[in-house]
Amino acid sequence: MCTLQKRGAIFILTLIGDDEHRLNPTLIASILSALREAKSQATRGSVLVTTSTGRFFSNGFDLAWAKAAGSPADSVQRLFHMVESLKPVVAELISFPMPTIAALQGHAAAGGLVLAMSHDYVLMRSDKGVLYMSEVDVSLSLPDYFAALFGAKIGSASARRDVLLRGVKVRGQDAVNMGIVEAAHNSEGSLAEAAMCLGEQLASRKWDGAVYREIRKSLYPGLCAVLGLVNEKLVPNL
Repeated sequence: MCTLQKRGAIFILTLIGDDEHRLNPTLIASILSALREAKSQATRGSVLVTTSTGRFFSNGFDLAWAKAAGSPADSVQRLFHMVESLKPVVAELISFPMPTIAALQGHAAAGGLVLAMSHDYVLMRSDKGVLYMSEVDVSLSLPDYFAALFGAKIGSASARRDVLLRGVKVRGQDAVNMGIVEAAHNSEGSLAEAAMCLGEQLASRKWDGAVYREIRKSLYPGLCAVLGLVNEKLVPNL
């Protein structure tokens, strides 16, 4: 599950518990509900920070839940259901009317890394935690919106190759060097402090959320097409 708190202009969405924060239908629905709650309360200067408790930001889809379906065919259907259920979360974040920051206190793998990369800024630990796309190692194809997201968010072709085609487990400073994350911090406290500091800097600009949303969407036309997002014409407020 997750919680949503508000500290000044900053919404803090936290994946709670000491488990791996596996993305099953219950957790995905909880995240989507929290995002929509934050969006309903958004004002000029609002910012979202998404983080977690425990060793994992998120270890991806809940494959144990999928396998518990009983038959291979039913397990595949459960996996497809999770893939389709996460897509609206990614769409929500790409069209969110405020700056977004993911603060990774632990590992982010597969769908968990997709969740993180859907934010505008990604910060992680340098002393623990890896970024890992496991699909090539576990023989799962890449959903279309996963591929579109990584194409939009990681500018280096060699970095995308290493993440998606080599299954490299990327640690903090390497992730910075590869252009995947903004910065890596050497403790839980320093990461939390950095995320809130960045959030406060962004909040101080008091940007119009609708304008911010439309500019973000215009940066990623291919991703938005896959997600079914369309650009909205805004009337200038002169």
